[in-house]
Formats: sequence, C-alpha cells, structure tokens
Amino acid sequence: MKQLLNANNLGIPLFIIDKTAYQAWLNQQNNQVQNWLKQTSYKGEGLSLVPNSQGELEQVLFVVAQPEHYFSCGDLIKQLPEGQYLLKTEQQYQDAICFSWLVGSYQFDRYKKNESKLPTLSVTNQDTVAKAIKYAEATALTRDLINTPAADMMPEHLGETAVALAERFNAKVTQIIGDELLTQNYPTIHAVGRASVHAPRLIDLTWGDKNHPNVTLVGKGVCFDSGGLDLKPAAGMRNMKKDMGGSAHVLGLAQLIMAHNLPINLRVLIPAVENAVSNNAFRPGDVITTRKGITVEIDNTDAEGRLVLCDALAEAENDQPELLIDFATLTGAMRVALGTELPGIFSTSDEVAAGITTAGSTISDPVWRMPLHGAYKDMLKSQIADMTNCSTTPFGGAITAALYLQEFISDNTDWVHFDVMAFNVRHLPGRPLGGEAFGIRAVFDYLQNRYR
Repeated sequence: MKQLLNANNLGIPLFIIDKTAYQAWLNQQNNQVQNWLKQTSYKGEGLSLVPNSQGELEQVLFVVAQPEHYFSCGDLIKQLPEGQYLLKTEQQYQDAICFSWLVGSYQFDRYKKNESKLPTLSVTNQDTVAKAIKYAEATALTRDLINTPAADMMPEHLGETAVALAERFNAKVTQIIGDELLTQNYPTIHAVGRASVHAPRLIDLTWGDKNHPNVTLVGKGVCFDSGGLDLKPAAGMRNMKKDMGGSAHVLGLAQLIMAHNLPINLRVLIPAVENAVSNNAFRPGDVITTRKGITVEIDNTDAEGRLVLCDALAEAENDQPELLIDFATLTGAMRVALGTELPGIFSTSDEVAAGITTAGSTISDPVWRMPLHGAYKDMLKSQIADMTNCSTTPFGGAITAALYLQEFISDNTDWVHFDVMAFNVRHLPGRPLGGEAFGIRAVFDYLQNRYR
C-alpha cells in the first residue's frame, strides 16, 4: 500500500470537491475546462477526466456529496488510468480521502493473482500519508485473515499471525495448546475445540510498558463453525470461515495500537478453536465448569463463541484491566436488529460507550449501543447448573449473549462487547464483498484520545 500513496508535490491534479462547492469551482476554470465539462454532459457529480488541447490528460475532477466520509472515494483508485495524481482538495477532507484511496485498492489475491496496475496519489502532508497507511494496513490485515479459507486459517495459523505481529513490534506471545488448556484451567475453550484435529489454543500477546494503563482485547477465534452436534444447515455453514472475525479485529486493532506506540500496556487474548463434529465433541445437555467456576449447561452447541470467550474474559480479569474490549461474530440476532453493516456494542460504562460512538461517527466507522437489559438474565436459567449457554427463545438473542458474557466480568470493570458481522454482503465504495473490519478505527481513535 505504501507505493500507492506518497508525500510529494508531483502528479496530474486530482480535484476532489464537495458537491455544494462545484459551481464555485467551475466558475474559476478556464474556457477549455468549462467547455469540456459542458460538451461531455457532466452533471456536477462523479468523475471526469479533463484533457488538454493535445488530448493528454491534464486534470481529473471528482465531485462527491460527502468528501469527508472515509469511504466516499473508495472506488476512485480503480476508476483512474495508471499514473501519478496530485490531490487537490480541502484540508479537512485529506485524511478521509487518503484512507479511502488505499482501502479501495484492497483485493484478496492469495489464490487469484491480480496483475493490474493501480495509480498512485501524492499528498503534500507526510503525517496524513503515514496515518492513512497505518489505518489501511490494519484494515487489510483484518480483511485478509477473515477472507482466508478455514483450511489455511486454523488455530495454529492464527497463532503464527500473532507471532509475526509480535516480532514486528517487539511484543511477546505465549500459547496454551490442546490438553494443556485443561491443565491450566481453560475448560470451555478445550471443550469447544477438542473434536478438531486442529488443537484448540489460547493465544496471549502482550506489548507495552507495564507502568502504563492496562488495556485488554479479547477476540473470538472460531476458525470454522460447523455448529457442532447442533449442525448448521449448508447455507448457514457456507461462510463460517469468518467466525474467527473477532480475532481478526483484535489483531488489526493491536497492529494500529503498536504502530502508533500508544502509551498503554496491551494484552490480546484469542481463544482459537474449530467447532467440529467427532466422537468426542461436546454435546447438548453437557455441563461444563468454566474457568471462573460458573457451571454452564449446554443448550446448543452452536452457541460456542460465548463459551470460548468466557474463559478468556475470566483470564483477562486477572490483570484488573482499566478497559476490557472483546470482538466477536457472536449472534445472528444482532444482524437482524442492526443489519450487516452496523456493529452493535454493549458496555458497562456509559462514558466509554459514548466515547467510542462519537469517535466512530467522526471517522465513518459507526457503532450502535445496545442495552444490557438485566431482566433477560432469566432466559439463561438452568435446572441443573448455574446457567445455560443460550436461551431457548429466539427473542433478544444478542442481548442474552452479552448478558452471558457479563457474568464473567467484574462489577468494577469498564467492559465493551462488540457483536460484528465481519463480512460485507454487498459491494460499497472501498468495501468489497468479503471480510471487513468494523469498529477498530472507532476504538483506536477513542483510545488515542483517551491515552495521548
């Protein structure tokens, strides 16, 4: 991505203009430009390639309704001919345009190579360039991990990704693997993952100064979810390579944090498993004693994400983090409530939830707060255990899942739970079909505002 955006003052002028300012801009142009736009029936919106008198490309015009939106120019890089362009726009739009230029270049090409050449964009501000590259690289990492088929993205591969990230940023990684999870008391992670030939594990990355505030990220790493013995139908299983999307999000967010050298003591916990079917798979009706000591009756083996998360959250609490955030592709109920493009968040802190929401709205990374409605805890009652892993009713499923997780959070912990789709089901500018990062820029900007 670095070669697609650079800091200099060279290139074909690329004017990106707010739609409301188009007429004023047009009035300042020479007769040749005005005549070209008139003769080509340009309507004051979208892209126009403006030639000089010799027919060579002299400048480019792109008029858009919201140039401050971080995806408004997301398709531009693939619409322009190869070459170098010099950004001409208002200062307040530059961060958004540079980010959208880079994310618009994204293509998952691990299995299908793309030989097409893309144009480059020049911007005079080096800080703007550096910021856009860091944000876009974190987004690309998240997308790549989610897009990778399960055969090449099992728990061991997530572990390798964490190790590579640690080596790049001088962090540390430990992994608790297979039956060692039982020895060290992570029974729910082991139970969900034990049926797979790909051994379950808890990946633990740490980075930063121990004298800085403790911030812990937890990401659901279900590398493929068959549903377990409560087997999903074919349509429901088709895209379950994305069920490790929570882990992809926390790794992308961790990369952002470390790349900016944010003054926090970071810990990232990823319970990584495959929810497979075998003779030793956990069963509906089983009772598991969690790391925290809470007994859980399994109502449905397809509600496995909260099981692997609860042991990781219980471990996270050992550090008494100042802030604890988890990401998970947890419930279809959240997609019914908010659709696929708006992640829901739950939080025990009004201040933190408001801060993340505000940060997200500023950088086109929206989130929507949902209620931790305590009355619904009754839906998790069990006759033979402390609680069940899911409700028997389909109503309020995202809330009851969050309430399950809350049982493993200390009363004085500021906790945020993200329930994300992690996948684009339609193409939008800068957002191709497939894996997507939701909320990581919002969280990072909140953290940066809080800890800088």
